[in-house]
Amino acid sequence: MTPATTTRRRLDPVTFEVLKNAFVTSVDLMSEQILRTCYSFVIYSRDFSSALCDAHGNTVMQGSQDIAVHVGTLHFQCKAVLEEFSDDINPGDVFCVNDPYRGGTHLNDVSFIRPIFADDQLIGFAQNKGHWADIGGSVPGSFDVTATEHFAEGLRITPVRIWHEGRFLGDVAKLLVANTRAPEISMGDLHAQAEATGVCEREIQRLVAKYGRDTVVEAMAEVQDYVERIVRQRVAELPDGEWVTEDYLDSDPSKPEGMVPIRVKMTIQGDQLSYDLSGSAPAVASFLNCGYGTAFSGIVAGTKTFFPDVPLNSGLYAAINTDIGPEGTVVNAGWPIAVTGFCSGPYEKIMNAIFELWSAIMPERAIACSFNLEYLLVGGRDARGDDRPFFMWYDWMAGGWGGRSTKDGSTATAPVFGVGLAVQPCEGQERLTPVLTTKHAIIPDSGGPGLHRGGCGVTKGGTLTDCENTVMSYCCDRSRSVTWGINGGLPSIPHGVWLNRGTVEEAFLGSVFSSVAVQAGDTFERPSAGGGGLGDPLGRAPEDVLEDVIDGYVTVPGGARDYGVVITPIDPEIDQYEIDRAATEALRAEIRAARKQWLNVDPEEVAGRFRDGELDTFDLLRRYGVIVDWGTGELLPNTTKQFRDLLHVRAAAHWD
Repeated sequence: MTPATTTRRRLDPVTFEVLKNAFVTSVDLMSEQILRTCYSFVIYSRDFSSALCDAHGNTVMQGSQDIAVHVGTLHFQCKAVLEEFSDDINPGDVFCVNDPYRGGTHLNDVSFIRPIFADDQLIGFAQNKGHWADIGGSVPGSFDVTATEHFAEGLRITPVRIWHEGRFLGDVAKLLVANTRAPEISMGDLHAQAEATGVCEREIQRLVAKYGRDTVVEAMAEVQDYVERIVRQRVAELPDGEWVTEDYLDSDPSKPEGMVPIRVKMTIQGDQLSYDLSGSAPAVASFLNCGYGTAFSGIVAGTKTFFPDVPLNSGLYAAINTDIGPEGTVVNAGWPIAVTGFCSGPYEKIMNAIFELWSAIMPERAIACSFNLEYLLVGGRDARGDDRPFFMWYDWMAGGWGGRSTKDGSTATAPVFGVGLAVQPCEGQERLTPVLTTKHAIIPDSGGPGLHRGGCGVTKGGTLTDCENTVMSYCCDRSRSVTWGINGGLPSIPHGVWLNRGTVEEAFLGSVFSSVAVQAGDTFERPSAGGGGLGDPLGRAPEDVLEDVIDGYVTVPGGARDYGVVITPIDPEIDQYEIDRAATEALRAEIRAARKQWLNVDPEEVAGRFRDGELDTFDLLRRYGVIVDWGTGELLPNTTKQFRDLLHVRAAAHWD
């Protein structure tokens, strides 16, 4: 802890508290402004964040509904502007940047940064970052799974000035939006985001007029010191030690099958909290890599989850030491390695790994693995109108969070990537694009079994209507590194897209693909996973399993298979079921005696039984720990060994 951290308290407590909360309000006002003025349906669904930074680029405050993935990156983008323009920053300027190699997220996330002056002195910056539905590149939506360098992903914007002393540089703005597939929408979002930063600027200047410039600047510094001081004090109260875990990407396309490790080591020594990601694998030959900014963001967001009452600013960052590791790894991919898919790749793996580590230290806040963010993009020409405009159907789903220390995981919830994200209304999607939603429902048995069950995922299906020259891309993961449980809990279900399921043209496209040609009349569906279970599922009260059956979260066969609870349907139409106590006791004893041996059964034999229809996906994942190609049933031996090893550590080691 620095001396400034311990001694800087020059503001009286009341003024400090008023200004601390006023800074939050100034950021939230930006959010309210952009919700009312944005052009993109993606941004309207809250894929954006805002921040107030000080004159050095440090984050003073983020808003109350910002999405996690932008946490820990906004100050990097602000510092990049300072590095590029230093003494050439003026009142009325607005800068734009999306560079993932300068601490940003991915190319679609475009930031607008406005300096704030008081009495001709730079005192801070207002920033808004929003996800543009397209930023160019080789596929609609700019999510090309096959990209290995950013040149195929879209337009990289290094810090550039869009307004100069209040004058709009239209030629520069047009150059940017002309490289997108929807320039009118992009130009609208550009103005909406830039004007939102003006709302924050005016609010800070109002505070300066009321309290004085020096008081506001001092408050910006003190709120950061306040957060660092709280975090260090709380860390100092915890036991010293070192904790290590791994999570995985499904595969590296350039290598034989096998999951790709992301290794997280956490150390507490006194009041110092440290993370080390240097043991992670080299960058993969796809766009599922992290830049250093997003790896840092994953660390910050994962940690913040266990300090929910602490305000979010650079004081938290100052309290954490991080070693992201050398450039060229899956968590620190330097230029020009592709990183657009970081959000479905390493980012949430870092967060969930940190959840597991903190769950060991704070068992009262324990949480198992949560479902993985996924994006399905369909783009082409909309044939419903004579002008055949480009369309982009850009969709993400809710899913299940991991079981918790005292309760089940949340069902059909936004991903840990961005809890503020809203599920896009299908009515709006259908009006804007030629894609009809045919189903959207919770998936029974998708929550990982446990003493505390993981939340359930959902399934969503659609049909393409009047479209031409259309392709589909999918950014996801955890088709093989399936959402896992802890402390004896079991996994959820795999991700993946099915095309024309139940027809002679049925095809399993998997969890990562790009530019698959589709046409009018094609149907598609995909699930989102549930959360992993926490605790031994055989310890779950039969009454709780019965309640899950009544609620539609667990099926009668699933109750027997996963929990050893035998339930007899009496009249399902009125939710009348009965627990068979004797059969339940016998089945649980049978499962308890056999389940560790199931993890030693020959994987090829298990895969063969799956191909023959004798076993299903739940059997493979939760009983035998076997991973196959879910379309063909072909065994993945290397992946299966890794998956079984994880089941032994996270599940079997905790069983009686």
